[in-house]
Amino acid sequence: MKERILIVHNAYKHRGGEDAVVESEVPLLRSHGHIVEVYSRTNDEITDIPSISLARQVLWSTRTTRDLAGLIVQFRPDVIHAHNTFPLISPSLYWAAARAKVPIVQTLHNFRLICLNAVFLREGSACEDCLGRLPWRGVAHACFRGSRAASAMTTGMLALHRGLGTYRTKVTRYIVLNEFCRKKFIEGGLPEDRVIVKPNFVNFPPPLPMPRQGLLFVGRLSVEKGVKTLASAAALLSEVDLRVAGEGPEASELRRVEGIRLLGHLSPSDVHHEMSCAAVLVVPSMSETFGLVILEAFATGTPVIASRIEPFAELVENGETGLLFEPGNPVDLADKIMWALAHPEQMIAMGRRARLCYEARYTASRNYERLVTIYRDAIDEVKKAAHE
Repeated sequence: MKERILIVHNAYKHRGGEDAVVESEVPLLRSHGHIVEVYSRTNDEITDIPSISLARQVLWSTRTTRDLAGLIVQFRPDVIHAHNTFPLISPSLYWAAARAKVPIVQTLHNFRLICLNAVFLREGSACEDCLGRLPWRGVAHACFRGSRAASAMTTGMLALHRGLGTYRTKVTRYIVLNEFCRKKFIEGGLPEDRVIVKPNFVNFPPPLPMPRQGLLFVGRLSVEKGVKTLASAAALLSEVDLRVAGEGPEASELRRVEGIRLLGHLSPSDVHHEMSCAAVLVVPSMSETFGLVILEAFATGTPVIASRIEPFAELVENGETGLLFEPGNPVDLADKIMWALAHPEQMIAMGRRARLCYEARYTASRNYERLVTIYRDAIDEVKKAAHE
């Protein structure tokens, strides 16, 4: 009999990669015969919550413990799989699961447990000042949303639950997206034997034969996504045909450059179409935990020019499935773009190899096998502990 799975997720105001993963994994599990229930909250609720009440919920959500206790009795899950719990669901989720002796699997989509802004980036540069310690430096630098008060609130949550042992003892398995993330979270204090690597996946059909032209960027227009580097590189080119799918605070950086077309927010189907007819996807991020957009490009047979940060270096084989450039270096990015545009046949070949890489490693079926193995290991561990 297939496991009954309760998915828990705090959705963002603006749909992002974490939301997309949840939206992909739920139907994947159901398609294999699992009964899946979803408990979700959304950050749209925050505007109606007084600041003091929100701070309390970040530390410990009585609503979560109440809701989850009822759901566990009613739904009887074999395992709970949490994605984002910040800020409204809170780590009280883990205690509700532990009291009911239900194993909990937590996917770590970002570095929130060990970095206040979740991306190891401060003022446009890499920063690991808080790794392995409480992030009080992050409060001084107002790393969370530019606010010392909000940064202190988030640090309070981390201090409370580190002190209670929540992260070390109440989560049965952590899923991280690559070896780089696994190393960082272990350095940050998570138990090594509970941190398991399982990359994300995308479920795209084979690419259609379409004319390919121009460059494409897909993502939030924010500092960590390398938007300034992208704009500066585009300005160095004599001609540029760059389509930008996304919205965000750094949009003004791109509006200044001739040849850049801002498409705004696109639906997943429209993103798929844009990738299928792009010659190259450009991913200039300064910090990431994975890079789901790279998998989407691979699935459509589109080669990638990406910054040489550790997660991307695990995904993109330089010269085989794409090109890597020095992070934050617009001259190097411009050079890689010019080479790609001057060698279309080589880039088409890279795109074919990218699709083969996707088929070998990142399909839904391969992801399902890995995910269910993690669930069953977690279930077996909790059952064994109950009988000791």
